[in-house]
Amino acid sequence: MATVELSAVRKSYGAAEVIHGIDIDIEDGEFVILVGPSGCGKSTLLRMIAGLEEINAGTIRIGERVVNNLTPKERNIAMVFQNYALYPQMTVAQNLGFSLEISGLAKADIKTKVEDTAEILGLTPLLSRKPSQLSGGQRQRVAMGRAIVRDPDVFLFDEPLSNLDANLRVQMRAEIKALHQRLGSTIVYVTHDQIEAMTMADRIVVLRAGVVEQVGTPLDLYERPANVFVASFLGSPSMNFLHGRLANGGEPTLILSDDCRLRLHSSFKARPGEKVIMGIRPQDIVEDQENGTAATVLVVEPTGADTHVTVELAGNRLTCVLPAHFNKAVGDEIMLSAATPKAHFFDADSQTRLD
Repeated sequence: MATVELSAVRKSYGAAEVIHGIDIDIEDGEFVILVGPSGCGKSTLLRMIAGLEEINAGTIRIGERVVNNLTPKERNIAMVFQNYALYPQMTVAQNLGFSLEISGLAKADIKTKVEDTAEILGLTPLLSRKPSQLSGGQRQRVAMGRAIVRDPDVFLFDEPLSNLDANLRVQMRAEIKALHQRLGSTIVYVTHDQIEAMTMADRIVVLRAGVVEQVGTPLDLYERPANVFVASFLGSPSMNFLHGRLANGGEPTLILSDDCRLRLHSSFKARPGEKVIMGIRPQDIVEDQENGTAATVLVVEPTGADTHVTVELAGNRLTCVLPAHFNKAVGDEIMLSAATPKAHFFDADSQTRLD
C-alpha cells in the first residue's frame, strides 16, 4: 500500500479551470472519500490520480514516486467503476484473472490469486458463471475482485454503488468497509451520496466547484462544519438555516422578524446586533409548549421510527424529526424550540463558521 499526495493540482479544459490548486494528503491504509455535488470535480480528481486525465499544474505522488508523467499501468493503482466494466464473454474466473494473464504471470499463480480473491469476496460458487448470470451486487464484487487480485498500491472507486438499489447499496457499503479493514488498503472513493461518505470514510474531502471546502473525519465535519455549504451537504435530513439578528441585551435571542424571536441556549456567547445564519439539524428541534415559538405544520411524513415534519416559522421552511406518534395535522400550530447547544452559527456575509 502507499500514501497519496496531491500538491497544488490544477486542471483546465481550454480556458475553463475545473480544479483550482488542490492539496490533499492521504495516509497509507486510509479510506478517504471525495464528496460533493455533481460537477464539483471529484471524478476528475480521481481520474487524475489514476492517470486517465492529465494535470495542468502541480504534483501527484503515490508512495515515494511523482507519477505526473506515468501511465495508469505504471502507477500500480486499480480502479473500480460504477458500470462494473466486466468482459461479458468471460466467466467470473476469467474476468478476475485476465489482468494477471496479460502481465505474463504463470497459470498456477493466476489460479491461486483468483481463488484467494474469490474466497475473500464470497465469489467461489460463481467462478464459472458469466456476468449476465449475476446480480448487480455480484457483478460489483467481481469488479472489486479484479482490482484486488492485482495487489495494487492504491484502490480508486468511482461511484461504485450508484447503479444498485437502496437495500443492496447498504449491503455493499458494509462489504467494502469490511474489505478495507481486512486488507488495510489505501482507498480513494468518490461519491455524491453523503450517507456513503459518513458511514464509510476515515476522512472526508468536501469539494465544491473544484475547491476543497473542508477535510476531516465524518464526526468532525458533522459537528463542526466550516461553512454553510458543508453544513448543508452533510446530514440527513439536511440542516435548517435561519437568517436573523442577535438581540441586544438580555438572554441570547435570535430575532427572525419584528414579531418572531428564538431563544438560544444560555451557553451561546452572543454578539449583540450581529447578523448571523443559525443552522439547526432537524433532530435537534423539539416540541416545547412552554417556551417554544409558534410554527405552522405544512407536511407530515411518517417513517416508522420517527416523523419528519415540515413547518413554516416566520417565513422559513424547517424540517423537524419528531417522535413517531406525532398527532398534529397539516395546518395545525406547533410550538418548537431550538434552544440547544448543538446549534451552529455562521457569518451572514461570508457564511463561515462563528465559534
